[in-house]
Amino acid sequence: MTKEKVVFFGLSTEGYYLASQMAINGADVRIIDEAKASAILLKPEIAKTYSTVASLTEDEPLLAMEPSNIAISKAKYLFFTPRIRKTGHDLKTEVNSKFRDAVEGLEKDSSVINCLATGFGGNNENISLLRHVTGFDIGQTKSKSEKSVSYFYFPIHDLNKTPESIGSLKKTDGKNLLSLLKMDKKEKKFVDISSAEYLHAINTIQRFSGLCSILEVCKFVKNDTKHTILFNDFKNIYLDDMVTGLYDLHMLGSSFESAQTLMYLINGSIRGISGYIKRLIDTIRITLKKNELKASKTKIVLSWTLDTNEMRGDKIEMLNTIASKLRDYIGDVETSTGSVDLFHHDKTTIVVACSSYDYKEIMERQKDEDVFVIKANPLCEI
Repeated sequence: MTKEKVVFFGLSTEGYYLASQMAINGADVRIIDEAKASAILLKPEIAKTYSTVASLTEDEPLLAMEPSNIAISKAKYLFFTPRIRKTGHDLKTEVNSKFRDAVEGLEKDSSVINCLATGFGGNNENISLLRHVTGFDIGQTKSKSEKSVSYFYFPIHDLNKTPESIGSLKKTDGKNLLSLLKMDKKEKKFVDISSAEYLHAINTIQRFSGLCSILEVCKFVKNDTKHTILFNDFKNIYLDDMVTGLYDLHMLGSSFESAQTLMYLINGSIRGISGYIKRLIDTIRITLKKNELKASKTKIVLSWTLDTNEMRGDKIEMLNTIASKLRDYIGDVETSTGSVDLFHHDKTTIVVACSSYDYKEIMERQKDEDVFVIKANPLCEI
């Protein structure tokens, strides 16, 4: 493989994962930290030593740097892997603003690979913006004298299972891109961009429809031992799993105007997640009432170990939403990521375990402590 210059825009978990694999496989890789406007040269030994963004930023090893605009101007492949933290109406503005920053310095004959999920037609908006910002034609051009940039869509959602197909504007000879993205034994294939959008939409909607069926039915399951054994399969689905990919669902929802069936499925899923949050908060309130606990003498700890470097910010947003809703009637609400001292003897502590990892951590550390633990799973077990 020729040493293609590869640049990642966004020091995110997903970007760093792909960048590390490529660096280890011999590509010339740089990764741009948006906050610092500088590009880090990612050498194979660095990629092997630091498996995550968190470990890299914690240790602060000496890294070769160059200004991000220079790195982008030399890039043959530019991967768009930013950290998006805005929500609601500001979401698309943030995505567009970062995309504009990423592609501004591109030179002809380079390729942009968008790794952030869009709704239907979202890539067409990116392509228009790319054409407007660079002034180049997008896609393969007929004559050599014309200047062009290629565009691909590769929405990363789960690092253990990257998409099998790459959305492409034209049936392109992207052999080098295929070899860069060969993470596992399976060869990826090129499909047209709208097909890549549809495939990602099917995966997203299917996942949430299935999940919301479980959440809605589990509302009716009584928490007595006789019944709950039958529902063991669902006990290890935690809030952390439920919120994964919610960003993608919202993006899909924002691409339709009319009330079509697809919109009912998307909105139903979004409502299902909101309904679950309400139920979780009600469970906490019922726990207080049943055990005659005073709000002023109770502390609530939301235990959710989050990856703050993910591209999507929906888990951080969800944690903040739940915390602020709880603070409406209990003053002392703390969010912790496994490490905080959970147990305060002057108050009764209710800990909400938001992932299987956090649940295991809590159970190991609270053996002798008198606390209430609520599992944020479909059964809301206490």
